[in-house]
Amino acid sequence: MYDYVIVGAGSAGCVLASRLSEDPDVQVCLLEAGGPDTMETIHIPALFGDLFRTRVDWDYDSHFEEHLDGRRVFLPRGRVLGGTSSINAMLYIRANPLDYDGWGQPGWSYEELLPYFRRSEDNERGASQYHGVGGPLRIADGRSNNPSMTALVEAALEAGHPANDDFNAGTQDGFGRFQLTQRDGRRWSVADAFLHPVADRPNLTVISNFHALRLVVEGTRVMGVTGERFGEEMTVRAEAEVVLSAGTYNTPTLMMYSGIGPADVLESAGVDVLVDHPWVGRNLQDHMFVPLIYAHDEPVSTIAAGEAEMAEFLEHGTGPFTSNGPEAGGFIRTRPDLPAPDVSFYCGPMMFPDSGLSIPKEHAITYGPVILTPESRGQVSIIGSDPMTKPKIEHNYLTEPNDRTVAVEGVRAAMEIARQPALRSYTTRPYQVPASNDTDDVLAFIRRNAQSIWHAAGSAAMGRVVDSELRVLGLEGLRIADASVMPTVGRGATNASAIVIGERAADLIGAARPAQRAA
Repeated sequence: MYDYVIVGAGSAGCVLASRLSEDPDVQVCLLEAGGPDTMETIHIPALFGDLFRTRVDWDYDSHFEEHLDGRRVFLPRGRVLGGTSSINAMLYIRANPLDYDGWGQPGWSYEELLPYFRRSEDNERGASQYHGVGGPLRIADGRSNNPSMTALVEAALEAGHPANDDFNAGTQDGFGRFQLTQRDGRRWSVADAFLHPVADRPNLTVISNFHALRLVVEGTRVMGVTGERFGEEMTVRAEAEVVLSAGTYNTPTLMMYSGIGPADVLESAGVDVLVDHPWVGRNLQDHMFVPLIYAHDEPVSTIAAGEAEMAEFLEHGTGPFTSNGPEAGGFIRTRPDLPAPDVSFYCGPMMFPDSGLSIPKEHAITYGPVILTPESRGQVSIIGSDPMTKPKIEHNYLTEPNDRTVAVEGVRAAMEIARQPALRSYTTRPYQVPASNDTDDVLAFIRRNAQSIWHAAGSAAMGRVVDSELRVLGLEGLRIADASVMPTVGRGATNASAIVIGERAADLIGAARPAQRAA
């Protein structure tokens, strides 16, 4: 019997397991569906796309998206220790302070979360008002320094945008290079940062290859988790609490397979309703990315990297294999009256077609707008009673008219940057761009080419599914700590917010411990 059972060793789950097990009197069990993060490719930043649709990826796709020409959108999620932080592009971008304040939840304002951000960090730039040192999570400047990305930032400045060398301090507006979750040029996942250094704690048990099937519910109290491991069913029980950190797609899915969710969804799937929770799986949000691709003849893209560059990476942790993909980017407002940016740009020194699933053919740059404050909402649902079946994921991208307007303006801003002198050498052959600036042409281009940038959030939101202390409403002994609790997706890369959710959850659970012991 454990005190706490955490489902999911991802960005929040690893943090939570590490922090809770700091108390030697607490027994913690961390469950992960995937295996150890030993695949060599995980640790080579530029090869993150090679991890897609492999054993370390849940390999999800959206349902047919009506406003994206009926296409299914690829949605990779990490199925490995470290979760998606082991397969993502390593960007470390917090949401805007207005986002956290806008959640309207006690204890979750930006000022209240900033100490947690600083506590996590070991920022190579040093400590400041916004950043910390000495924490487990190494935050570093990228080492690739690709000249095409330097040119892109210069072109953005030529187009009238300001420079910004730190998107996590003060203001987000402007263009520059992103900071990354890397150490010495290699990926630094939450497993590297929070889990591996404490793996030998006697009060921390990590069980990998455990596919959670359902929660053990007795009356109104959650007592544990039943899962499958190597073909055998096993149950892990919790004396105090179960914490779901399985992610925006898998957390509501596990709840629904356990009979906790919208009654109509459960009944149509053939699952007995234990708790009619209408918002479980609803309020789903994501950042949609519209990639423009320009081919060129400069031999600087990542397809030029070979054995010599790999040797440089392995020996020194430098060179093109340290590239995280979107090395540079920025934030803009499509209207001057907006309180904060509504579009960001991700820019990479390579051809990145088909969500990174197709092999690059030429030297190229890929960049484009990301819709930061989508009004469109989707849902995660189950389609049967077999918990080994993938969920039905409907993001409903571009359902709301304002999302289409913002996307069009974002693409136009990208095209304007491409016309600037600084980028001339890298935009010689338009490969994937709109036919013109005309609204119909741009919108048609968006519908054909838009993809997810993999920042799903909101499917078990605070105020609807959980309270401000992350306790699931209507049940005892169950909390949620992952990006699903975010009421809005926010104007950043979701990994940073998921990590801070893990940090905050650890303090909330720790504060409740004396009362649990007394009971």
